[in-house]
Amino acid sequence: MSLMRLIRCLPPEAAHNFGLWALRRGLVPSAAPLESDVLKVKTLGLTFANPIGLAAGFDKNAVAVNALFGQGFGFVEAGTVTPLAQSGNSKPRIFRLTHDDAVINRLGFNNHGLGPYLKHFKQIDKNCGIAGANIGKNKTSTDAVADYVTGMQAVYPYADYITINISSPNTQGLRSLQQREALEQLLSALDKTHGECVQRYGMNVPVLLKVAPDLSEIEIEDIAEVVMAFGLDGMIVSNTTIGRPSSLRSHHAAETGGLSGKPLFQLATETLKAFYFHTEGKIPLIGVGGVSTAHDAYTKIRAGATLVQLYTALVYQGFGVVRQIQKGLVELLARDGFSHVQQAVGADVPLPS
Repeated sequence: MSLMRLIRCLPPEAAHNFGLWALRRGLVPSAAPLESDVLKVKTLGLTFANPIGLAAGFDKNAVAVNALFGQGFGFVEAGTVTPLAQSGNSKPRIFRLTHDDAVINRLGFNNHGLGPYLKHFKQIDKNCGIAGANIGKNKTSTDAVADYVTGMQAVYPYADYITINISSPNTQGLRSLQQREALEQLLSALDKTHGECVQRYGMNVPVLLKVAPDLSEIEIEDIAEVVMAFGLDGMIVSNTTIGRPSSLRSHHAAETGGLSGKPLFQLATETLKAFYFHTEGKIPLIGVGGVSTAHDAYTKIRAGATLVQLYTALVYQGFGVVRQIQKGLVELLARDGFSHVQQAVGADVPLPS
């Protein structure tokens, strides 16, 4: 039995933890990315070897980033990390929806806190890829803004980019930070902190905002306006959904938490298109949600994504899916007459004139 098949025989959270353990110890064979100039992306002031990245949530404590670069990802996002360690919600809290190629999780930002996170992050070999730090607030915190400021100050010297995660459905009240007034207050504080960090460290680390797919058109317009007003470097669209499509067939479909995987694809992609439109294609977007094939990744790119992330596809296909997507993406770009992946960004979204 292969290692990946063995892992899939374990309960979901045990499988996740064992996978990280195996990666750290070199037990998962490495897989080089597809070497292609067609897939190199220059954005956020960084150069990505390819546009396929690993979404936050897989490596919450940044313990296996170097090994994950060895699976062919162009970038890896570690976290979400909160200032203080927290155990997260009670178990069981991850559920495979096998018939739907989906997962429901209600982990609740379980992580070891900034201390261990930074210890591991400092050991990342930046020559191997781009490493992003995803930061959040503690569940019991009475001052969300202070938590994000603390997180940014801590990770700033080490991260290639920083993601402000205000969109997990598993921390009570977190998504309310997406409301205009709360978002303006948060970004105002972080803008000040970012300026101080630029002065202190002499480098400009890009900052991105990660949003939910469960947003109305008015909410999307508001968020886009605020993001543009504060000059944020980019956005990640999107996190998991609290919605439950009627097409779900799996036993655990009614569990509470965030739904990821194939059933999220259409909703997340439509939200991505809306943000690309309302930001007028002026800021880089990372498209996430339901990506499991080259066609999925290409659809995200044509919908406005400069970069693409995945996670749930690994549960069902293993790490081999990363190179498969890269190979298929080159073929799809050539089919449609694009000589470089960035030429296809937003091809399916007419922008306002």
